[in-house]
Amino acid sequence: MVDAWRNVPEGTRVEILDGDLVMTARPRVTHCNAAGELHAELRAPFRLGRGGPGGWVFLIEPELQLGARPDIIDPDIAGWRRERMPQLPDVPALTLAPNWVCEVLSESTESVDRGRKMRIYRREGVQHLWLVDPRDRVLEVWRVVDGRWREVDTFEGEGRVRAEPFEAIELDLALLWAR
Repeated sequence: MVDAWRNVPEGTRVEILDGDLVMTARPRVTHCNAAGELHAELRAPFRLGRGGPGGWVFLIEPELQLGARPDIIDPDIAGWRRERMPQLPDVPALTLAPNWVCEVLSESTESVDRGRKMRIYRREGVQHLWLVDPRDRVLEVWRVVDGRWREVDTFEGEGRVRAEPFEAIELDLALLWAR
C-alpha cells in the first residue's frame, strides 16, 4: 500500500479510505476558488476573532490519519475548536479529528465525499460537515445527531446565510461561486 501511495501519477489526489487506495483527479480551479474563499470568510471572525467570536483553528487540505488502520484523508478545509487544539502541532499529519469539515464537491470526488468520507468522519467524531457544490451553487450543512448524519440546511444561489456551527456571521455565498 505504501509503494502504491508513493508511486501515484502526478496531478492525482490520493487517500486511503477503509483500507483502499482512492485516487481522484486534482480539483478544478472553481473548486479551489470555493475552498479558498470559504476559508477566507471564516478565518478572520473565527480564527482571529475579527468581527466574530474566534475560538477556531482552520487548515486547508490537512492530512488526517484517523482510526486504527488509519484512514488517510485530505479534506478541503478542516476546523478544530481552539480548546481541542490550543496550538498547531509541527507534524506532517494530524490524528485529532476535526470538529468541522468542508468538502468541495466535484464530478470526480462527489460519490467518495458523500459516501466513505462521511462515514469515516462520523465514526471519528466529526460533528459538523459542509458540502459545497460550486457547479450547482449549493451549500449543504450536516450535523451528527444520535450517531447519524442529519442534513440541517441547504442554501442555494448567491444569498447571505448563517450556517452552523458558524452562524455568528453571515456568509456571502456569491463569493464562493465568483469567477
